Amino acid sequence: MSSNTVTRADLSEAVYQEIGLSRAESAALVEQVLALISDTLVSGQNVKLSSFGSFVLRQKGGRVGRNPKTGEEVPIEPRRVLTFKASQVMRDRINSVNPEQE
Repeated sequence: MSSNTVTRADLSEAVYQEIGLSRAESAALVEQVLALISDTLVSGQNVKLSSFGSFVLRQKGGRVGRNPKTGEEVPIEPRRVLTFKASQVMRDRINSVNPEQE
């Protein structure tokens, strides 16, 4: 993993290396897990991954916004937003790592 972003391919490769499934099976497994998380969120349920964190859906009400360039009022429709809240275990891991070590 050379960049600062982990991709689906990186996750598939990690499953391949750690579990020993074929590359195709590893990719399919990663896709199934991501699809399940996505489908669960779309259905309106939150997703909690123990020792990792929670994906939480919130309903935001409609409001009036303003175009900063023109000052014109613009209505903002009600919508659902997705937030991620890291678990205490994850926050502790993140804060215990020295950035210079990476």
